[in-house]
Amino acid sequence: MSHAKDYWDSAAGIKEFTIPFDASLFSRFIPSSGSSILDIGCGYGRTLKELHDKSYRHLSGADISQKMLDLARENVPGITCGLIENETLPFEDNSFDAVIILAVLTCIASDEEQKKLISEAGRVLKTDGIIYLCDFLLNSDGRNIARYEKYRQEFGSYGVFRTDCGGVLRHHTEEHIAGLCSGFEILHFEKNIFRTMNGHTSNGFSSICRKS
Repeated sequence: MSHAKDYWDSAAGIKEFTIPFDASLFSRFIPSSGSSILDIGCGYGRTLKELHDKSYRHLSGADISQKMLDLARENVPGITCGLIENETLPFEDNSFDAVIILAVLTCIASDEEQKKLISEAGRVLKTDGIIYLCDFLLNSDGRNIARYEKYRQEFGSYGVFRTDCGGVLRHHTEEHIAGLCSGFEILHFEKNIFRTMNGHTSNGFSSICRKS
């Protein structure tokens, strides 16, 4: 986790996040501008800014990088920010109507840390609250297969790899995502093609889950 924190601190103000936030999909399930929303892994506030521009006002962000949170505060007026420490969200139980987890699982190589993140999201959600979950799926092209195989032994999981700039990222199977979300009701799931931070394309998905 400390390596990841250092990586994202160094990326603050440099990396541009590219997976799009589907505001129309989100608003189908969270139509009220008075809803309380938490963006986990909010980075420099890109998605929070989109929500603010669409008149959502009860906005919070959480990230492991203090430098990213500082940028988010600058970019989006009036948001609440909290630093994620010891894999724990700095918010009370049953606090939010919606949680956004946008291209965050890809930054977590470990199954256990991913499960903890989803568990924490469920903890801070109100009953019937919504998770908007969006991330990368496995690819079958030669470049990706080669790096999945190269790093399989090091990380103990097919789909985890190192980038040229030193980051550790992960692409997922649909079955793995279904397992992570097994404690929630799946209201929507669709496959997508996304552009990555490094200018490539990748399979991906967008989903809506409900805490019941």
